Amino acid sequence: MRPSARTFPLPSTRVERVETLVIGGGQAGLAVGHHLAARDVDFVILDAERRTGDVWRRRWGSLRLFTPAAFSSLPGMVFPAPPAHLPDKDEVADYLERYAERFDLPVRHDTRVESLGWDGDRYVVRAGDTRFEADHVVVATGPFQRPNVPNVAARLAPSVHQIHSSQYRSPFDLPDGPVLVVGAGNSGAQIALELARFRKVWLAGRDTGHLPRRLLGRDLFDWIWPVMTRCTLDTPLGRRLRERAARGGDALIGIPERALGAGGVVRVGRVTEERGGLPVCEGTVLEPRVVVWCTGFTPDYGWIDLPVLDDEGRPRHRRGVATDLPGLYFVGLRFQHRMTSSLVGGVGADAAFVAEQVMRRIETATVAV
Repeated sequence: MRPSARTFPLPSTRVERVETLVIGGGQAGLAVGHHLAARDVDFVILDAERRTGDVWRRRWGSLRLFTPAAFSSLPGMVFPAPPAHLPDKDEVADYLERYAERFDLPVRHDTRVESLGWDGDRYVVRAGDTRFEADHVVVATGPFQRPNVPNVAARLAPSVHQIHSSQYRSPFDLPDGPVLVVGAGNSGAQIALELARFRKVWLAGRDTGHLPRRLLGRDLFDWIWPVMTRCTLDTPLGRRLRERAARGGDALIGIPERALGAGGVVRVGRVTEERGGLPVCEGTVLEPRVVVWCTGFTPDYGWIDLPVLDDEGRPRHRRGVATDLPGLYFVGLRFQHRMTSSLVGGVGADAAFVAEQVMRRIETATVAV
């Protein structure tokens, strides 16, 4: 019998149930996964990337960590390089991939999370045609989420080519002509020095200070890493350091102001306005062909449909444990508990703490049953 009209099957949604769901397959998610696996927790890591480490592989070609290999390891696996070596972005990407393989972490690639909510019984995560249900969720998407570009960018002339530092790859991918790099932190200084080898470059932004690469014959981090790890938010010094970090950029590491000048970079003041479609740096009109915005990132948790964010869109938490909803956690936030919380070599301590909280909640639920 022929149907009177052609019919199509309705799109189906696959439902998967897991005890603990980790959102984000970067260093924070992998570190949490390592500690959850050590506690024999049932969990899955969701990663939007095709391959572990791809976020690092997409960054600009000459990028290197400012922390040496000795301070760039995740828990349980030493970074495979001499202690003083500054790993490049591909070395970091490959290390993360090998880390996931070595510990056989259950990473689901090509799985972009679209929403996180609550159905009255458990957390619900939607990713494409799959609905994940979990008793515990760890958000490990890290601090680098939505590129932050000042409003003045929208008023610049169309002839000015603009990109954010997250889109920068190499000097040869940009149109010819002078470049204005906005943001004088570590990323801005590195990009400005690289570009200045081939063209005129202005670097806009205030002087954030400078720390030497070596001090008394040793790498800077041999001295400051113990301080960075011990100055937690439970200490007065840690709280002051977080307030200072929130007010301004981080000090340049190994790049003094004289090195910028010697490299051909022209320092200018902050971008304050636009005039005739061109950027104005504290009264001086510049005529760049390209602007690279090295102005950082802002939180992007719009996909979380839960009352857990403050007025600035940041998670309300205590050491990564959400203060409003039980069973929800965060890892990899900037200064989550200590200065090193968002760094490859520092995220492991927060990951261990959060994994322990997950385990305790599981044990409590088991006893209650």
